[in-house]
Amino acid sequence: MAHHTKDKGDLGIAKAHADLVSQGFTVLFPATEHAPFDLVAYAAGEFNRLQVKYRSARTGAVTVTFRSMWADRNGTHTTRMDKSAIDTVCIYCPETDECYYIPPDAYGASVTLRIAPSRNGQKAGVLDAAAFRKLPSPLTRRDSH
Repeated sequence: MAHHTKDKGDLGIAKAHADLVSQGFTVLFPATEHAPFDLVAYAAGEFNRLQVKYRSARTGAVTVTFRSMWADRNGTHTTRMDKSAIDTVCIYCPETDECYYIPPDAYGASVTLRIAPSRNGQKAGVLDAAAFRKLPSPLTRRDSH
């Protein structure tokens, strides 16, 4: 079934909302579409700004590039993501119907998560998507620094 790009984004945000609530977070939404984040997860007195990306799996993996794209009458534009404006990127993958939570400042220009084993069995340097299923609580994030 074909989806318009904005419909995919809306679905990703809805799935992230439900997933975060199931993890015990209170979810807040900005009153503008111009904010650099799509939603905010709140727990233990701390806020986590999330940008949600809808990404289909290709060859057993999902990849997200840390950039923003938009189109206007002058064409399509791309800009690097301001990693200081968000805390987490949430990737929603429709093939697994799961959300994966990535701290963008821990990676370079992009990240790839494996949702299925690679054909050649490579494990070194591979990020298993299952390890990114939970949004770390503020206390967990603080303890890991």
